[in-house]
Amino acid sequence: MTQEQVAAAMEWSLSKLIRIEGGGVSISVSDLKSLLARYQITDEDHVEELVALARAARQRSWFTAFRDVTSPQYVTFVGYEAAASIIRQFEPTLIPGQLQTEEYARAVTLEYAADRADKLVEIRIRRQELLEEPGRLFFFILDEAAIQRQVGAPTNPGIMRRQLRKLAETARQPNITIEIVPFSAGVHPGMKGPFTVLEFPGDDEDVLYLENARGGGSNPSALLTGEDPQILTHRVAFERLREQSLGPKKSVELISQVAESMTLG
Repeated sequence: MTQEQVAAAMEWSLSKLIRIEGGGVSISVSDLKSLLARYQITDEDHVEELVALARAARQRSWFTAFRDVTSPQYVTFVGYEAAASIIRQFEPTLIPGQLQTEEYARAVTLEYAADRADKLVEIRIRRQELLEEPGRLFFFILDEAAIQRQVGAPTNPGIMRRQLRKLAETARQPNITIEIVPFSAGVHPGMKGPFTVLEFPGDDEDVLYLENARGGGSNPSALLTGEDPQILTHRVAFERLREQSLGPKKSVELISQVAESMTLG
């Protein structure tokens, strides 16, 4: 059954089913039992096992504790991210959150949200736990501007040097690919802003997250699911960015070179 067929049969919205399957929300026991009946899962022991898991899952996920300091779109995105099998992210000006050192994350967050810095930094550090989970692949593409800007300068110029060293070290993990689009590549499809494409096991549809660092205003962050055409557009853009990048090996070499050229600290 497709997601559309299940949602229609259950008289649910498609977004509700996607959030449940993506881990963005938990499922109530009554909804689970109805869903299992629809899937013709009737073995009593199996049903009881799944019901027990559903009751446990109703306990608040760690990221829901941060609803008061960030946007609903971001909280939902973190839930989807936890269920994704492949994560593709492009960043034009900053090191991606999952690759940031704590001191780098704090320096950036203090600039945009000083009143919420502690909690926002905690979210970024907690999200990094996914990097260690087996069977999950990460592809990060950064514009060269992200590694050249000396975050922390002039008061603490060592922050960026240590951040880049961590970046080069992280790139050695077999499930993580980090690539740099050099200034010499000229205009590229990532110049409109950062984005993340999440891919899930099986036939679940991709999710696209368009991040606005400041949030709110006329251009808030957006979370797109289902058959939104922007998802395919950004998948194609990501592959184009990979073509314009230096490739994994030369990218790490550039990161290391830039790190060593920065002020000691």
